[in-house]
Amino acid sequence: MAALQARLQAAREVADRIPKGLYIDGEWRPSRSGATVAVEDPGTRTVIAEVADADTADATDALDAAVRAQASWAATPPRERGDVLRRAFEAIIARKDDLASLMTLEMGKPFAESQAEVAYAAEFLRWFSEEAVRIDGGYMTAPGGGSRVVTMRQPVGPCLLVTPWNFPMAMGTRKIGPALAAGCTVVVKPAKQTPLSMLALVDILREAGAPAGVVNVFTTNRSGEVTDHLLNDPRLRKLSFTGSTEVGRALLAKSSRNVLRTSMELGGNAPFLVFADADLDAAVEGAFQAKMRNVGEACTAANRFYVQSPVADEFARRLADRLAALPVGHGLDPDTQVGPLIDANAVKNVTALVADATSAGATVLTGGGPVPSDGHFFAPTVLEGVPLGARTLAEEIFGPVAPIVAFDDEDTAVALANDSEYGLAGYLFTESLSRGLRVSERLECGMVGLNQGIISNPAAPFGGVKQSGLGREGGAVGIDEYLSVKYLAIKAAP
Repeated sequence: MAALQARLQAAREVADRIPKGLYIDGEWRPSRSGATVAVEDPGTRTVIAEVADADTADATDALDAAVRAQASWAATPPRERGDVLRRAFEAIIARKDDLASLMTLEMGKPFAESQAEVAYAAEFLRWFSEEAVRIDGGYMTAPGGGSRVVTMRQPVGPCLLVTPWNFPMAMGTRKIGPALAAGCTVVVKPAKQTPLSMLALVDILREAGAPAGVVNVFTTNRSGEVTDHLLNDPRLRKLSFTGSTEVGRALLAKSSRNVLRTSMELGGNAPFLVFADADLDAAVEGAFQAKMRNVGEACTAANRFYVQSPVADEFARRLADRLAALPVGHGLDPDTQVGPLIDANAVKNVTALVADATSAGATVLTGGGPVPSDGHFFAPTVLEGVPLGARTLAEEIFGPVAPIVAFDDEDTAVALANDSEYGLAGYLFTESLSRGLRVSERLECGMVGLNQGIISNPAAPFGGVKQSGLGREGGAVGIDEYLSVKYLAIKAAP
């Protein structure tokens, strides 16, 4: 308890030092109305900060600044743009522990996982600092002769970046990094539950030399109203959004009014397939990583576990034993491996999903309900014998619950895995290379983990198919989302 209190105090001191206003045109300032939004520690349900609550006028100020800065930032040499990102990367690494404690305080994930996210977030800035100088074009003779075809890639222009609460820093750098590298200016709207990590990141970018107006951020309690206002502004050129499919559909419809470029990283319902020939120790460890990372609050989290019948009972028992041994508590407690969910609604939603499964005949092997405490905690849960009609197999759980279904053959496994409107991530464990490749190709998702439970990598393209989104973030293609191709026809000399 003493160690937890010391860490809480240190984290609150870090939070106190973070700017709480709007960052617009190179300056921190309050909202026009002076209104604020409370930020809660989900592990204690106490308010840890008050941040500015922007209205539509504040959002317009931010876009005004981004528009003014666009031409000069686009004309800045790529190496200089990359150097800003590189300096920010180095600053984040130097402050990793403070940023991790801040993240755990506002989001809840265990401190070690916050450290991992801070390092992951920094890597996007390093990656795209290097990609800034690799923006290229092309030259060719037209097939019929008589002219030359020249192509060039140019920044799309001012971007609105909307980030979620579950990875409050990494989802920011994954968007800001390629946007700035490409020469775009940005307006960032972080989730109201976890704004402090983004405010800290933007202040680091300011220190790293991002010119006034290149990066702007506003926090708000009126997300729909303010975002809709900006989407109606014809000066905005792109929207990048990470969040639920439901909200993503609405934003796509609104973006159509001005035919905005869009990147959508939406919901997931990842299948996790275990074949009878799999290394069960590796499969259980992979399941633990794919399910319990971020307390299960991740779009890539394993959501549906399909296990071949000969090993289904053994896998379920081993996974239940693994999850039952995990200490649950405040993320800043050194012993904690499972932190709180983000808020009371999250606990309510997960509770309802488990109740639906058990009422339909599923058996609880471990966990099964909320953990009584001051925070928003839910016990790690394994459900066996889950019927195919259960909501846990159709809806994104976003919590530490693993529903298990047995299957008999490969075709059935693939059919079950693909029976979803989502298609973000999938996982499979098998010792057969041919089966691994064959099933990976058949899975309808944008990313597959073959014999591993963690797939996110700044050097790899992240994104899904079907209703899990549009476009890719990260990797060599990540910067393409922020560039437009221009074609120049040159008449050849006679």
